[in-house]
Amino acid sequence: MLSKVFLSSFMVLALAPISPAFSQQADMSFFVTSTNPGKGGDLGGLEGADAYCAGLAKSAGSTKTGWHAYLSATAPNGNAGVNARDRIGKGPWQNAKGVVIAKNVEDLHSDSNNLNKDTALTEKGDPVKGRGDDVNMHDMLTGSDPQGLYSTAGGDTTCHNWTSSGEGSAILGHHDRKGLKESRHMMSWNSAHGSIGCDMESLKKTGGAGLFYCFAGD
Repeated sequence: MLSKVFLSSFMVLALAPISPAFSQQADMSFFVTSTNPGKGGDLGGLEGADAYCAGLAKSAGSTKTGWHAYLSATAPNGNAGVNARDRIGKGPWQNAKGVVIAKNVEDLHSDSNNLNKDTALTEKGDPVKGRGDDVNMHDMLTGSDPQGLYSTAGGDTTCHNWTSSGEGSAILGHHDRKGLKESRHMMSWNSAHGSIGCDMESLKKTGGAGLFYCFAGD
């Protein structure tokens, strides 16, 4: 006969709540980075940004693979660059709480997507502060136009393809879909305005913290 002590211990283990890392983050396929790697717009290029996404996802308990940062890159001499929308897989994508933010690439880049302050959570499942909070961190590095394509506007739009922590500029999106005015650009999650620099201080001045979106492409 099993002892009362053994039965008691078994019941405690059986009733113990499942770790959030396995109950929620395991199926996570989208998140906002909780922190910047430490060098502002210098993310180590696209490869460095992708590796950072993968590392954060793994630390949070995600079982997904093929993580990519939602970042575009340009190419010299008018050659074709890299589009953020082409790097993130087919979807659907869900956050750390299991909420679907978009069904596919077209849905993500349409007015019907579900990406906003309540759903654009970090890999830990935490909300990111935005406009109206004590600290505004709503600027997301993207280097992209509203359709997720690399910019052809001229000038630097990607912090020198994500290798600069000083001079340069990057196109930013607003994860909370809010800005100084209720204009189309200010309400854009991926293409609101440019940064005034690529160092952390410059990124903070316009309402950011050097954060960016990560998507699982598997």
